[in-house]
This record gives sequence, structure tokens and C-alpha cells, in this order.
Amino acid sequence: MTEQQHSSALAGRERIRPDRPEWAAGDIPPHRRPLPLITRDALTVPTARPTHDRLAALNERRRVGSWPPEVAELRERGAAIRRETLPDLEKYLQQLTGNVERNGGVVHRAATPADARAVIEQIARENGVRLVVKSKSMATEEIHLNSHLTAQGIEVVETDLGEYIVQLADERPSHIVGPALHKSRQDVADLFGQLAGDVVSGDPDDLAAFARTRLRADFKAAGMGISGVNFAAADTGTLAIVTNEGNADMVTSQPRVHVAVMTVEKVIPRFADLGVLIPLLCDAATKQRVSVYQTLVNGPRREGESDGPEQLHLVILDNGRTKALGTPQEEVLACIRCGNCQIACPVYRTVGGGHPYSAVYGGPIGAVLSPLIGAPGTDSDLPFLSSLCGACYDACPVKIPIPDLLVNLRAEHERERGSSAARAGWRAWSLAWRTETGYRATLAAARLMGRLLPDRLLARLPGPGRGWAGGRALPPLREAGAFRRWFHGRDRRQR
Repeated sequence: MTEQQHSSALAGRERIRPDRPEWAAGDIPPHRRPLPLITRDALTVPTARPTHDRLAALNERRRVGSWPPEVAELRERGAAIRRETLPDLEKYLQQLTGNVERNGGVVHRAATPADARAVIEQIARENGVRLVVKSKSMATEEIHLNSHLTAQGIEVVETDLGEYIVQLADERPSHIVGPALHKSRQDVADLFGQLAGDVVSGDPDDLAAFARTRLRADFKAAGMGISGVNFAAADTGTLAIVTNEGNADMVTSQPRVHVAVMTVEKVIPRFADLGVLIPLLCDAATKQRVSVYQTLVNGPRREGESDGPEQLHLVILDNGRTKALGTPQEEVLACIRCGNCQIACPVYRTVGGGHPYSAVYGGPIGAVLSPLIGAPGTDSDLPFLSSLCGACYDACPVKIPIPDLLVNLRAEHERERGSSAARAGWRAWSLAWRTETGYRATLAAARLMGRLLPDRLLARLPGPGRGWAGGRALPPLREAGAFRRWFHGRDRRQR
């Protein structure tokens, strides 16, 4: 059977004119501009300040990083569960594979994004699929699946509301859980208005109803549904998907073929562990005791069942993750993709979300994970996009030491790509500041330079320093040491 239907949800998309920087595009540009220049530009984007304010208010309201006693206990148990599989990950993946196959599913192992795309494309072609509906999946973002299938003549529709919004806007998700956190209600109303060719109300209920009406027909028309996997229980072969919209239920039950895409670290030892991990995920991601929907997939439709797919395919993606096993960086594989560290991060908030990171995963977790996946050297400068304030560790529900991992990756980047001039400069600075005399002398020299030289000239450092200063704002040197003087004066007055 060949699917002939076209998406009703995307009808009118040709009327939309994307209004976003190149670095926010759905497909990451192959040649990224230097990160300091992108982040400098990000601060000038009109949505950056409103996004910062919304995220800062959300961080304050949710008291990100504080854990009530009952959740703190879950945090300890969840951290242990997520690390239980890492010493012998392959054993648990083999157990998961055997149980999924016993349940009637087909398992595909994919070492690279290209392998995963090829597997999914082949499944679609063998089943004559022309229309695909998707629920939210960062793994499919990682392999750039949508653009690949579209290039093969297969229409792909995102059915999560946030993902649907950024798909229409030709953007990547800016947050792991809230893909459209950088957009206001009016931004979404304007986008839907372009799609419809008419005015659309900015009322949240009206916006949700608009998307629901357009997406409803696609669930029935699609020949394939593609989902992510939040957790995969090795002992039962159960795939757990956590959502608040119910679209995953439709994606996994209505089309004839269901393809679930997971990365290798999503396997957990036991089905019973979901009783710890799902509440922990929900608290960290949205401050809910539990999400509205937990979809548990245990194979394709069986004889006598009225709904469900005829086929279930599980694609397990590695993409460099197993290389981190046995190294300090393996801690990142405990991540449960809650996005809490992103909300907590002052740098992420200031640049207006995840787009300026120019990677699939933004924020602190992205700065650790992105350099480990894909081609060697890719995104190796992302760990520098952090203040190392530690808020990400406080916010992590499974206690990943993100600041330590960022420092490790910074050191690795400098060993492999740092210039001799930069190393010499930092070594001189380190020697100067090892003593109080050297520290005071550099402050005095900075104040003198600030008084004698114009700020514009100071910002244009010579030689290798020019590239370093290009994306950074130099503080007023004439005030160097002012805080220290104020603090010590305050301390003396209090005595």
C-alpha cells in the first residue's frame, strides 16, 4: 500500500517568511561562524531580552536547583540508577534488544547519524510511506532526520506543539523540553497567521486549537509515526515516552509503522525504575508530580487488539557515545534530558536560548555532550560558553558534575587547538597573580591604561588578541579593583 496523502498541518507553509538569523536555522550551517561573534550577535536579536526575562522569571518561580526532601530522595536513587548501566552498557543493550524482539519488534543498531537515516529511509520505502508524523525527539534532531526524509520526497510533520512551531519557522528547538521557549504568544499567532493567510488570535487556547485542528487529519493519513524514547527498560523491552500533549499516543498507535529512535544511554535496568525516573524527570522538566501522558510501548499490535502499529522498529543510535565510557566524560551519559540545567544557566538565558550555541543541544548539557558526538573537534569550543557558576550541577536531577566536565573539555580543547601565544599569555597571567604584589601591580597597570588610552583603542587588541577581543566586551579598566576596594572598606567600617 502506498500513501498518497499530503500534510494538512503544513498546507500554506510557502506563505511563511522565516525571520531568524542563519545560526538559528533548522539545518545548522556547515561552516559555523566563530562562537564569540555568534553570541555577540545573539544579544542584539529583538527576542533575546524578552526570552531572558521569561527564562529568568521561570528560574525564580520554579526555584531551580532546590529539591524538596521527597524529590531529593528520588534524586539520589535516580542518579544511582542512571549510572548502573554504564560499566556494562552493551550487556543491557543486548538484553533490551532480545526483549524488544520477543515482543514482536525489530531492532536496528546505528553507529552514526548516516546509518540511522539510512535505516529509517529504507523502512519508509519498503512500506511505501509518503507522510510521516513525529512526536518530540532530540535524537532525530541529532541525526537531522527531517531534512533527509524531505529530500527523499517524504513529508514529515512535527506534532508536538513546540516542535510544530519551530518547524514552521524553520528553526531548531531552542530548549530540550520547550522547543519554542524563545517565542512569545504573539510570535506564534503571527506565524500561524502567515500559515493560514488570515489573522489568528494570540489566546493560548485558540493557538492550541488551531494546531490541533490542522494536525488531527495527519495522524490518520500518515503511513509512519516516529517517536523518541525517554527510557527503555532492558528487563521487559518496554519503551517509555513522556509527554503532556498526548501526541505521542497518536504517533505510536495510528500509523501502520512505528519507528522509535533512542540513543544508547537511554536504556535502564528495570521496568520498576520508571517509578523513580519518570517522577524525577517531570519534577525537573516542568515541576509536575507526573506528566499528563506516559506512553508505554511493548511491541506492535497483536492479534485481537483494535489499535497500534503493524510494525515496531527500534533504532538505537551511538554517534560516539560509547567512546566516552570509562572516561570522566561518561558522566554525561546519565542525562535524562530534562532541560533543567538550561533554565538555570545565566549564559543560556542571556543569549536568548540554545540557538547561539549552533549545535543540536544548547546550554550546559549541550556544551558537554556536543563535543563528544559527531566529528572530532566539532563544537570543541562550546565548553567556554559558560560562567562555571555551578548552577547547572545544582539543577541536575541526576547529579552530573557538569562544571567539572566543562573544565575537562576546555583543557582538552587548549591542548589540541590552543595557540602558543595564548598559552604564553595565560601562563604569564598565572605567574603574575600567584602573589599579592603581582596582583596589585596588574590592577594598577590596568587602571593607568584605562585613564591614558581611549576605550575604543583598548578594545582593539593587537595580533592574536584581536580575535579574542572581537566577540567580548571589555570592562572599564579605569575602574579595575573598585569592587575590591569597596569590599575591604565596607569590612573595615563594619568592624
